[in-house]
Amino acid sequence: MRSNTDFIASLSPWPKEFGLGRIRALLEALGNPHRGFDSVHVVGSNGKSTATRTIAELSRAAGRRAGAYTSPHVSGWAERIWVDGVEADFEQAVARVRKPAEELGATQFETLTAAAFAEFAAAGVEVAAVEAGLGGRLDATNVVDAPVVLLTNVTKEHADVLGETLEQIAREKLAVAHAARIVVLPDNHFAHLVPRGEIRHGGAREAAEAYLGRRVAADVDVRLPGRFERRNGLVLDGAHTPEAADWLLSRLPPEEHVLCVSILRDKDADAILERLARAGTTLVATRSSNDRALDEKELGRHAEPYFEHVEIVANPRQALQRARELGPRVLVTGSLYLLADLKSSD
Repeated sequence: MRSNTDFIASLSPWPKEFGLGRIRALLEALGNPHRGFDSVHVVGSNGKSTATRTIAELSRAAGRRAGAYTSPHVSGWAERIWVDGVEADFEQAVARVRKPAEELGATQFETLTAAAFAEFAAAGVEVAAVEAGLGGRLDATNVVDAPVVLLTNVTKEHADVLGETLEQIAREKLAVAHAARIVVLPDNHFAHLVPRGEIRHGGAREAAEAYLGRRVAADVDVRLPGRFERRNGLVLDGAHTPEAADWLLSRLPPEEHVLCVSILRDKDADAILERLARAGTTLVATRSSNDRALDEKELGRHAEPYFEHVEIVANPRQALQRARELGPRVLVTGSLYLLADLKSSD
């Protein structure tokens, strides 16, 4: 029989129709493990994984047994589920939910979400920081009744699912605050969309403090794979929105980089590429293994107005090799899925 990791990898990551019916049925079959712990729900366009892990670590520093559920992964599937500061036993976590997930035809993300919640319950987690996968209202994580919700930021993304305007996207994300006592926002811009609860301003620390009911004195340093990694002339960052690209560029030294890039179809490729052109004049367009990735030739056509030299290399590993041949400093970016492909071939 296939390993549980291979089973997860074989599942469809994209539902034929969005909705919460399957995840609710799956959790019901498992005894509703998500009702056995408190949660802090993290939604937004950028920075969700870092915020989620930070909330969990701040809760741990305050004496709580904490879990964290993030997506997507870069270094491996186990990166998604953390209990008390360490990666959970991923094979065991999936084993708990595999049979009912197969019977119900659950998607990859639904199965992973159920596995995380069942793992948290089995491990005696008191509070779990839970990152939404896509949007919020119809996301599989929207089965938790989180007393605290954090919105990191809102940018244009997944327009076919979330809406064309920032307001529509924010409304979809903030729909997870259906049971919230406190909603933490970066500013007041979307305060009128909060369905209920007290509004506070800030980020991960403020969300952790809202849940704990007191100030958190400890500082935590959360470093995630694919989030601004630097080594031997290579920079890797999963910047997948124009705003994330701006943040990345603010961290880069003022030196010429050769870019190795893949971008998903539902992202604003032109806006991302326009910003990335400030990092260098040469780009190698490639395509990650994600089904939603832009074809490398199409990405190359998008890149031509912004870069002096564009090359097309379909295979991510070969694209990185070609980028290294073109210059001493290489920036790999545009998609965490690209970084995951490169990690898996290390």
